[in-house]
Amino acid sequence: MAIDLLERLRAGELTLMMGLRSARTPDIVHIAHSTGHHAVLVDLEHSSMSVDVAAMLCVTADALGMAAFVRVPEREYGMIGRLLDGGAHGIVAPRVETADEARTVARACRFAPRGQRSQTAMVPQLGMRPTPARELNPELDDQVVVQILIETPTGVANADAIAAVDGVDLIAFGANDFTAEIGAPGRYDDPRLAEAVAVLAKACRRHDKLLMVGGVGDDKVYRSLAPLGVCPLVMTGADSALLYRAALAAASSTTKE
Repeated sequence: MAIDLLERLRAGELTLMMGLRSARTPDIVHIAHSTGHHAVLVDLEHSSMSVDVAAMLCVTADALGMAAFVRVPEREYGMIGRLLDGGAHGIVAPRVETADEARTVARACRFAPRGQRSQTAMVPQLGMRPTPARELNPELDDQVVVQILIETPTGVANADAIAAVDGVDLIAFGANDFTAEIGAPGRYDDPRLAEAVAVLAKACRRHDKLLMVGGVGDDKVYRSLAPLGVCPLVMTGADSALLYRAALAAASSTTKE
């Protein structure tokens, strides 16, 4: 399913993804699906959600024909195999700054010889049917999407080497963390942000990788970055933020009556 998402992005089709941080039941995935989202991003970096709950949300997305990504906590690479075995289609690795760090993530996501993912015979993505390794390995290797999140000036400086890593499919730029790192938190119009995106876009073009930009809280700035080579994978928001906006709108409309 995630491979279909990559094909959509390479074709330039707008692809919507909802972040899951607060919700703990499959209802939220159904809501994402019924509102036109193509993917969900289960956020284990910024929540107390368990791996078990994350896997349940991923399995629900898979059943609905959606792509399910999981952002793992920084350096928690041992969690990657469990999440993929549990139903995730892709892994988002935050705060990657070097090619070696990116390579560790990519290898954790794929079986030998390309990687070091531990063997298993039954996964939700294949209907929990016992499947021989000679069939399961290449199928899952082709399906999994490895997204490397670059959020620091050091990561930007090493962008070309990171994009060159075998097994990395998508580079993402985290604008919120980047602006904080350069001493301009939330200043999306800071020229260093656009310069960083340009560097990442050049690296991605050179190595035929996709580039996503997230965390830009200014729509005008985001639109100005898109022509640099940003793929149309758009985060509509995290469930907690979407709930807050809806609750605020409901409260405001009620008090005005």
